[in-house]
Amino acid sequence: MVTPDVIRVIPHDDYSVEVLFEDGKKVCFDASKIKEKGVFQTIKNIETFKKCCTVMNHTLAWDLSEESNPNTCLDIDPEVLYSLSDLNVKYEVPAI
Repeated sequence: MVTPDVIRVIPHDDYSVEVLFEDGKKVCFDASKIKEKGVFQTIKNIETFKKCCTVMNHTLAWDLSEESNPNTCLDIDPEVLYSLSDLNVKYEVPAI
């Protein structure tokens, strides 16, 4: 199965990002832990995190150069994002 493209991202103050796929699936990606590691330390500042958050390469990305260059952005594997729980699905708690 081909992973659907990401079509919209909405960053939040708690370092989470709502991610919407072209098939309607919506997930929440928690970037609070990755911002402390390696190249992702560049999004540690919340203003940078929110300002540079975008869709590039058909997935969630941060365009740190602000040049819309898909070769220099930081991006998250779309399969990783798609594997997260769908926020549109309502889970019912079974009656006890």
